[in-house]
Amino acid sequence: MRIMMVADVVGRPGREAVRHLVPSLRREHGIDLVIANGENAAGGRGLSLSTAGELFEAGVDVITLGNHAWAQRDLVAKLDRLDRVIRPLNYPPGAPGRGYTTVGGVTVVNLIGRVFMGTYDCPFRTADALLSELAGSRIIIVDFHAEATAEKMALGWYLAGRVSAVLGTHTHVGTVDTRILPGGTAYVTDVGMTGPWNSVIGHEVKKAVERFLTLRPVSAEVAEGPVVFNSVVVEVEDRTGQAQAIWRLDRIIGD
Repeated sequence: MRIMMVADVVGRPGREAVRHLVPSLRREHGIDLVIANGENAAGGRGLSLSTAGELFEAGVDVITLGNHAWAQRDLVAKLDRLDRVIRPLNYPPGAPGRGYTTVGGVTVVNLIGRVFMGTYDCPFRTADALLSELAGSRIIIVDFHAEATAEKMALGWYLAGRVSAVLGTHTHVGTVDTRILPGGTAYVTDVGMTGPWNSVIGHEVKKAVERFLTLRPVSAEVAEGPVVFNSVVVEVEDRTGQAQAIWRLDRIIGD
């Protein structure tokens, strides 16, 4: 089985890149399941019901979230009823929505980091508790939405041999450390971003620079221009759930 993880989708440019590329990439590479991190898909902050619908219509099977999970109220109100949109599992008990889902024999889990991120429940212990419940599941893909490289690497090693893949999101900067950890766990520190290429992590450059120069809360706006599409493909052996290969699949659209 081949599973594609599409990096953090930023605003309309990112959604249009998904619509333009995912159907053809699915055919070209024999992709069986597409996961996309959509927590910046609605205007660069959060996911709305309409933007979720756009991603699903483009061929995405599961949408993961992160620290902006509550940014769009219309989605939050419906999260309990959406079985293919998941938020981090280690949010405190009582949070709306679900932290994992199973589609086509693949269990997709969303976790969020704590270093530089917030006071969430421990992602390591949360993963342990879930895996004890999922004893019969073979193919398990983890989207670890985290800032710190070391935290992502530590979780990758902690879950090595127990899940099919640990794929980092959140920083919007793709890394080149794709590898198979012991026990058949595919790993990458960060998948990257699907959004404006000439930007500061998807935001308009001038305003982003102004925010650093003045230390004022300058509003962030999604940039325009060429769009980068970052993703990874994980090839998993169906019978064992062990990853056989992982590779980056990146494209740039526009001049």
